[in-house]
Amino acid sequence: MFSLRRILLVAVGLASLITAKSSSGDSVLVVVEPKRQDDFSIFYQGLKDQGYDLTFRGPKDEKPLIAEYDEVAFAHVVIFASETKNFAADITPQSLVEILKLKTNLIIALSTKQTPLSLLAPEFSLILPPPGTPLITYFPKRAEPASLIPITPTQQDATNILSKTIKDGRPIWFSGVPQALGTNPQLVPILHAPPESFGAEIDGGSPDAIVDSADKGGEGLWAGSQLSVVTGFQTAENSRVTWVGSVELFSDELAQKVDANGVKSGNAQFALDVAAWTFQESLVLRIDKVEHHRVNETEPRELYTNNDELVFNAYISQFNAKQGVWVPYSGINDLQLEFTMLDPHIRTALPPVRGVPGKYSVTFRAPDRHGVFKFIIDHKRRGWTHLQSSVTVPVVPPRHDGYPRFLSAAWPYYAGAISTSVAFFLFSAIWLGGEVKESAKRPGKAAKAE
Repeated sequence: MFSLRRILLVAVGLASLITAKSSSGDSVLVVVEPKRQDDFSIFYQGLKDQGYDLTFRGPKDEKPLIAEYDEVAFAHVVIFASETKNFAADITPQSLVEILKLKTNLIIALSTKQTPLSLLAPEFSLILPPPGTPLITYFPKRAEPASLIPITPTQQDATNILSKTIKDGRPIWFSGVPQALGTNPQLVPILHAPPESFGAEIDGGSPDAIVDSADKGGEGLWAGSQLSVVTGFQTAENSRVTWVGSVELFSDELAQKVDANGVKSGNAQFALDVAAWTFQESLVLRIDKVEHHRVNETEPRELYTNNDELVFNAYISQFNAKQGVWVPYSGINDLQLEFTMLDPHIRTALPPVRGVPGKYSVTFRAPDRHGVFKFIIDHKRRGWTHLQSSVTVPVVPPRHDGYPRFLSAAWPYYAGAISTSVAFFLFSAIWLGGEVKESAKRPGKAAKAE
């Protein structure tokens, strides 16, 4: 029995090394036009090899539903219906926002045409160019059309999302629309447009088209590396949505493309990297637990006293997609703790503890003010899941027997009170003693007078 159990454990371990797992689930719904379903087989197979369970559905099909009665049926949704103008009732901009609130992740591929999905982009601080305005560039010189662009990631992109093969310089072939980014800090630009690229009319960017585009004003001219072609967004609920300017980026044709110098395309690996981030395989953190207590104690108290020395501990782990487990993570060097009552009274660094993986600890003195306070962790960094924790504790003044008997700063007052008491005692003793002698002499005088 023991040997059989050991064999099963080894088999499970080997299986976990072969397939990647998602921290939020492995079920994927792919919404794709039936006539184009076979155009993305390399991407589908890559997801299946990593352990995902794919379900296919047409954009106008009613079944299977993404969510019903506020219960989602799929952990992730991929929408490749870039040319469709009419979707089923559960694939509207409003319904997609709702499933994001239910922590379902989305990959949305756009088109140069106006579709209902284009109307959803401004809700995520993305500004799309006018319809029929793809991204084009004439550099480098190549045999491909100007709208088919090889893009090499730079340091401006979210390189912590990309794998080594993409960082080494494999081009990512792109043909689609760019996105101008708003100021929302939850945006994650994954891949920017080349500096020499610009958005122009579908006729290939003739001089007249470019002039007309510039005359349109703020939305007319789209140019330079400030534009993004693949953009992620992480919601407050830690669900993720990735906007891709072209469904062709996932196609088999571009995944197998080789340029004139014999360099293979990086589209296949890039698509899997984008899916890994969107499906919460990579850059996923969580707070396992938090602890708080007084110095030289181990158990938390129901309430603390002004000026108590407090210890706060947080335990953080990162999801390991290769093994499908959470492992302690000590790589955060800018974690902060706030001890707040309406406004932060104390804001201090929460550094990792050496020798204890995943543990972060800080010691501080409670403020000299009573009230209801909170230990707050609110860590938001681009590309990583948000770490949020809030623990409420009351801080009260000392009890009547909790104050010190004597204060060194009050000795002048003590001396004044003692000297006043001694002087009063001496004065009283002298005054009372003198009154007794006077009363003793009076009877003799009265008798002599008689």
